[in-house]
Amino acid sequence: MTREITYAEALNEALREEMRRDARVFMVGEDIGVHGGIFRVSRGLLDEFGERRIKDTPISEAALIGLGTGAAICGLRPIVELMYVDFTTVAMDQIANQAAKLSFMTGGPSPFPW
Repeated sequence: MTREITYAEALNEALREEMRRDARVFMVGEDIGVHGGIFRVSRGLLDEFGERRIKDTPISEAALIGLGTGAAICGLRPIVELMYVDFTTVAMDQIANQAAKLSFMTGGPSPFPW
């Protein structure tokens, strides 16, 4: 029998599993801690993993993507949650001109995990 769950529940389970498996994984976003995110994807993660790995942030999508890019370069495994896909346009410089081109800009192999 196939178990039926919502997308939000499936994402929550995947996040929880990966965070338990790898201490380098952390999550940043707006209202993801106490409130569990706008769609409740991160519900309960703050209680299990604490404030060092579940970070509520101010509203600044560009800063969040920049933080995630820098953390990945340093060997961490960031998960950046933006409230809505519409907000990615605010961070397009970080997405298209920084994260996507970093290995070419540095002339070396990509420091990001694939």
